[in-house]
Amino acid sequence: MAPNGVSESPVDVSAATTAMNLQATSDLVKQLAAGIDALTAGGGKDDTLRQDLSIKARDLMLSLETPRETSIKHIWAETGATGAISWGVDCGLWKQIARNGDRPQSVQELASQVGVDSLLLARLLRHLAACGFITETGPDEYKPTNFTKSLSLDIIGDAYIALPSSSGGGQLKFHEFNRKRGWKNPTDAHDTSLQYAHNTDKDLFAYLQGLGYGQHFNNHMRGYRQGRLPWMAPGFFPVKERLIDGLDMSEDPVLLVDIGGSVGHDLEEFTKYHGDAPGKLILQDLPAVITEIKDLNPRITPMEYDFHTEQPVKGARAYYLHSCLHDWPDSVCESILSRVKAAMKPGYSKLLINENVIPSTGAWWESSALDMTMLMLFSAKERTEADWYDLIERAAGLKIVKIWSGGRGVESLIEVELP
Repeated sequence: MAPNGVSESPVDVSAATTAMNLQATSDLVKQLAAGIDALTAGGGKDDTLRQDLSIKARDLMLSLETPRETSIKHIWAETGATGAISWGVDCGLWKQIARNGDRPQSVQELASQVGVDSLLLARLLRHLAACGFITETGPDEYKPTNFTKSLSLDIIGDAYIALPSSSGGGQLKFHEFNRKRGWKNPTDAHDTSLQYAHNTDKDLFAYLQGLGYGQHFNNHMRGYRQGRLPWMAPGFFPVKERLIDGLDMSEDPVLLVDIGGSVGHDLEEFTKYHGDAPGKLILQDLPAVITEIKDLNPRITPMEYDFHTEQPVKGARAYYLHSCLHDWPDSVCESILSRVKAAMKPGYSKLLINENVIPSTGAWWESSALDMTMLMLFSAKERTEADWYDLIERAAGLKIVKIWSGGRGVESLIEVELP
């Protein structure tokens, strides 16, 4: 009998040392070769094809691996690589390698430049080279890759400090947290796997602020949206027709209120696409976040605000929530939405919700991975289309006008009005 009371597996141990699906490899290789030729012929610009090929490459690797190898990769290789990458971010290794340029760099040189133990650095870089993240050019000598160069960017590297290294216990201890709660889907925002694993009563944001990593998280929020089509871009949501054209210019109008908008990433991007749009742009977030803003477009007005309280800006043309509701279970989201609803002007105001809408089948891995993050750090979730209709229309008493899709793995824009 296994420790959890479940009977031993009926599967023979030989399954763990047999390639997962050797029969599939020949077709996958052919599909990859044809797809790569097509991608190359198009100058590498077909992002959907590139993503399709990455999935086929993943499937090929898994088909060739034995389950034992895959499990060891999860348990040893990936956790070790994440620790090594985080270490490199914290001590400034990746910035130093980038400054040195595209040339082979010795461990001794780097250790002296960064001020770290050369023996430790050699061990960490050896593993990252074995995993393919940096190129080994000789004994204790390495050359940067595009990945390690990107780690020198705060919007990429800081994510390793803000999430896996600071809150990873929420994922790693989730089985224990959930077992003690009867294997039920968690929905209590005040009882999360993060809190259990790290012995804190704080939510993720307060927890990271207490560790001094609030800015790291803000940088991650800037980084994860890179390369994605923003909702205000042409071809996504018709901003002029749906927002600007109906703006009431009789008073000093507010065009857009970004609720929980962090340090202003979205409004800054909005001004790049619609810099001449009339009306005020208001950025709202908690005092601890607003005070971290170092540089903000003068068109944007920062405002300290907690979205669990009454919305002070009444009758705006549009209120905007980006990746806020997925942090909270439905009961809390109802309360947040009620604050917006009370401030909206009938027949005029809109609520724009920029979130993932998970399909019923064929979910993209970034969306499902974010759902796991919400589950294990917040006791919350990414929502399906049915979930959104249930929350917005049945629970909150609002009306969904249209769900505007941004494509695979990109948050949709849910256009909402008063009924």
